[in-house]
Parts: sequence; C-alpha cells; structure tokens
Amino acid sequence: MNKFRPFLISIQFLTRIPVPRIDNITEKEIGRSLLFYPLSGLLIGLFLVAIAWAGSNASNLLTAALILTGWVLITGALHLDGLADSADAWLGGNGDKERTLEIMKDPRSGPVAVVIVVMILLLKFSAIEAIISNGNPIILILAPIIGRTCMPLLLLTTPYVRSNGLGTTMVEYLPSAKHIYIMCLLTCLLVLFFGGTGLVVLITSACGFFLIRRLMIKRIDGTTGDTAGAMLETIETAILITIALTLTD
Repeated sequence: MNKFRPFLISIQFLTRIPVPRIDNITEKEIGRSLLFYPLSGLLIGLFLVAIAWAGSNASNLLTAALILTGWVLITGALHLDGLADSADAWLGGNGDKERTLEIMKDPRSGPVAVVIVVMILLLKFSAIEAIISNGNPIILILAPIIGRTCMPLLLLTTPYVRSNGLGTTMVEYLPSAKHIYIMCLLTCLLVLFFGGTGLVVLITSACGFFLIRRLMIKRIDGTTGDTAGAMLETIETAILITIALTLTD
C-alpha cells in the first residue's frame, strides 16, 4: 500500500474520484505524488471517453455538454479557480508584481475572471463537440494527460514565489529532474501514438508551455499554484482546439 500512496495522493488532490483514506501523509509523499499527475490525468481522460461512448446515441451537442460537465465535476473546478484568480490579478495588478500576487490571494472573483472562465469553457465545449463529431473520442485523453504533465515540469523549471502553502511543500520535496524528465518522455511517447495529430499537439503544448512560463516570469518572477492552474486550463484548451482543427482538415 505504501508504494501506491503517492499515486492515491495525486488522485485525491487532482480529482474527486473516491480513494481509500490516507492518513499521516508526509511532505516527501506530497512531492513524490507529482510523478503520478499524468496517470491521474489519464483517469480523467478515460472518464471523459466513457461519457462520450455512453452518449454516442445522443446529439453531439448534448454529449459535448455532458463531457464538459463531467470534466468540471471530476476535477472539482480546481484549476478553473486558479485561472479565475490569475485573470483578475493579471488585469488588476497593472504590471506590478506585489499587487498581482496580492489580488491573486483574494478568493473573490471579478468580472474579468468570470469572462475568462466562460470563454475557456465555451472554447472547450466547441472543440469537444467537433472532436466527437469526427467519431474519435479516445483522443480526448491527451488534454488532461499533457496538462498534468506540464505542472511538475513547471515547478521544476520555474521559481515558486509563494513562501508557504502546499505548492511550497511540493517544490521543496520535488522529485529529481531525471524522474520528471522521464515522466515527460513517457507522456510524449503516448501522445506520438496518435500519429500526426499527436505530433502537432506536442508542438502546440510545448509552445504554450514556454510562452505562458515566460509571461509568468515577466510578471511575477515565477509561478504560484494559481498560475500553474491557469497554465493547465489554457494548455488543455489549446490542445482541444488543435485536435479539433487537425481532425476536421
């Protein structure tokens, strides 16, 4: 059971999937759980594919709506919350690092946050509908897997600018660079299994990762849990749009 604890911790943190109760979680286990983020993403992806197959006799619009609803529910809107906080902070911070970080800590969401979240959900819904209309729902697994592969990579390569919280523990007990790069390589091999579409998705994901990381460093000199969540949501959306455009060409 001890060997599986980091995996269960990753499921417990990233999803609302019921798992056995885990007591006396150590900081080292929290850090090690990062290596299992792609596997948690795979579980999310398989859940989405199951919804797609279950709704195969319904209209594509209804099935897409059910998939997106299931996606939000199984993740507990965890990263949408980070996206909302980051959107408010990016606009309200007016380019100032301290002001941006201060606004990001405010649990309230302003109109900018609402607009950005609605836009992301609308883009995801439209892309999902296009993908299932093409009759290839299995490819939906790529977005949650890649998104959750990017998070450990971001923490490895980018300074964490908060002095406390769960993110600080993750960074302090981050797995070795070798293990994280192996994790990324395995994800890349899985994505390339989808051929040309997979290759385009990898390029899109890499470009999105480096662009968003650069914006974080320029604005706040690093990352936070909120900006990591915002990055995940943005990359997931970019992946879905890329797949939809590639499949419908």
